[in-house]
Amino acid sequence: MDSMENQEQDGRAGLVEKVADYLREHIVMDHFQPGQRLPERTLALELNVSRTPMREALKILAAEGLVVLSPRRGAVVAEVSPADIKEKAHVLSVLEQAAAELACERASDDDIAELQALHYEMKAAFLRRDRQNYFRLNQDIHNRIVALSGNASLIDIHTTLSRQLYRVRYLSNQKNEKWSIAMAEHEAIMAALESRDGERIGTELRNHLGKTWMKYADDEQAKAADGEDSARAGSKERGEAIGEKRSDDGVDDVATIAAYKQGR
Repeated sequence: MDSMENQEQDGRAGLVEKVADYLREHIVMDHFQPGQRLPERTLALELNVSRTPMREALKILAAEGLVVLSPRRGAVVAEVSPADIKEKAHVLSVLEQAAAELACERASDDDIAELQALHYEMKAAFLRRDRQNYFRLNQDIHNRIVALSGNASLIDIHTTLSRQLYRVRYLSNQKNEKWSIAMAEHEAIMAALESRDGERIGTELRNHLGKTWMKYADDEQAKAADGEDSARAGSKERGEAIGEKRSDDGVDDVATIAAYKQGR
């Protein structure tokens, strides 16, 4: 009896994780955008699940910082400011630097050979200009390097923070105009790992992550500033138009009063 109950619980947990994966992927790929409401009932119908696993999946994403749960609006895709992105990206780069240094000490030759094989797959995706597979393999490589550190606390913190930046990482990969430079940086990372040069791989990884994510944050900040400038310019134009109308109205009023007095 207990075994059957455990199987049912495992089944429910698996379903919740599948729903969470679906929602996470759609947020990452910008199908669900920041500030967008995620209608629980509609999504449950779309995925052919009850509202209970949908609710549990949304709680998981809320814990990861991808979704905000509000009593009034329900679940909404989290909005992350450029300043938050910079802070989190900096912390993530420090974590990966530390993980890479530990991996050089602790990884077996087979572990490094497996990473090299993933790297070649990613390079093939790069040559095919297959950005989606490139991104998937890229993240797999970063996560495996962290896993090879063998430091459970570092791995847990990295997993949580990395998920919060999934969308940013995906979009920065899509928008990166210097893709070939990013690929060359990965070549340098793998060369350092093969030679087990902890200091070098740590520096290479930190610089690689910093360039990618800081550039994205700067771009977003510049966009936000441009939007504010446009809004201010529009507001100023509307204000001038209203002022001109009031001025015209004032002239008409003066003329009307003068004519009235003259008539009397």
